[in-house]
Amino acid sequence: MCKVFVIDTNKQPLNPVHPAQARQLLRNKKVAVYRRFPFTLILKESCSDIPVSLLRLKLDPGAKYTGIALVNDSTGEVVFAAELKHRGFTIRDALTSRRQLRRSRRSRKTRYRQPRFLNRTRPEGWLAPSLQSRIENIKTWVNRLQKIAPIQFISQELVKFDMQLIRRPDIQGKEYQQGELVGYETRQYLLEKWQRECAYCGIKDVPLQIEHIHPRAKGGSNSITNLTLSCEKCNTKKGTKDINQFLKKDPVRLSKVLNHTKKPLADAAAVNTTRFALLETLKSTGLSVETGSGGLTKFNRTQQGLDKSHWLDAACVGTSTPILKIKGIRPLLITANGHGSRQSCRTDKYGFPSRHVPRHKFVQGFQTGDIVKAIVTKGKKIGTYIGRIAVRSTGSFNISTKDGLVQGISYKYCTTIHKKDGYGYAI
Repeated sequence: MCKVFVIDTNKQPLNPVHPAQARQLLRNKKVAVYRRFPFTLILKESCSDIPVSLLRLKLDPGAKYTGIALVNDSTGEVVFAAELKHRGFTIRDALTSRRQLRRSRRSRKTRYRQPRFLNRTRPEGWLAPSLQSRIENIKTWVNRLQKIAPIQFISQELVKFDMQLIRRPDIQGKEYQQGELVGYETRQYLLEKWQRECAYCGIKDVPLQIEHIHPRAKGGSNSITNLTLSCEKCNTKKGTKDINQFLKKDPVRLSKVLNHTKKPLADAAAVNTTRFALLETLKSTGLSVETGSGGLTKFNRTQQGLDKSHWLDAACVGTSTPILKIKGIRPLLITANGHGSRQSCRTDKYGFPSRHVPRHKFVQGFQTGDIVKAIVTKGKKIGTYIGRIAVRSTGSFNISTKDGLVQGISYKYCTTIHKKDGYGYAI
């Protein structure tokens, strides 16, 4: 397991301790639990002149996951490891859904505000919400770890992906400037590429329409690699269906279509866009920041014979990487869930109001998302339950435990373990 963080009575970070030592301190009642995730203890009595070893915080930022590791440079010991799962694509899908619902309501001429244009200015350095959330998540955890661990240095993997090389490994020279459509118009290029036939049924000598293989309604792009040709009948029949679902009865033609398409580069684009913004955010902490390439990270990892994982990649970032001691380390799995929605009225799939959300979020001191321990002493649900709660105005809560959902637990039996902070945790 990771070591346990310790802070003094003034909330200044001390050296992390082994879990066995932490249990001994708790039995002797010299410390109290300060925080559950990551597990942190606070001294009950002040102690002076305690030597502290400075640590290095290492980050391997990615589009979906970011690896986090705390390393002692002098000993090579990995003190703490975590893998942070971002919610950038969830935010993108939520914004897309909201935009579609608003457009749908306007087109029906229902009572709704008109669209507004040119009334919002974007500040310098603006990033899309789905990208900004990744930076804010990392910033949050850097600030949290600074408060409970003696961190003096930060190492960040500053990687840039060659988007064209990913798609065409043989590209070289002036081909970088010309692109795939050089010498063609879009429709002429697609006619040549798909041999003037419908990609879905193979019919020829009929009017063909330009079609998105991965539907725009589900996040597909206008990239030439996502376009094909289809007859009107197939285009109408496919609609917004996934290509695997639409052609599941014809695996040969499905394979042919997929062979002509190329993997989307949304993940690589997200990393490329946010890398320097994240670097500036880390520098604003006032700590010394080191950067390293992706190639150096892989070299360090392979030299030490380590497996491929997000937290191990983070531990291997930069030229400062010592011989690592990782025995017994299990990373804390962190999932960014957000803090809920400000939406007061929920809608059905057609955009019509379906239910109202209460104005007040707290019920008897609890709110949805808190981790609680409920010890039920009477009734049909006698037992001990630990998990996240969903509050109800009646005071009867639902608890999501590892064994399933338990409904109808009174707030009187509940004790808070960890307040909602926008993140989910697992080990």
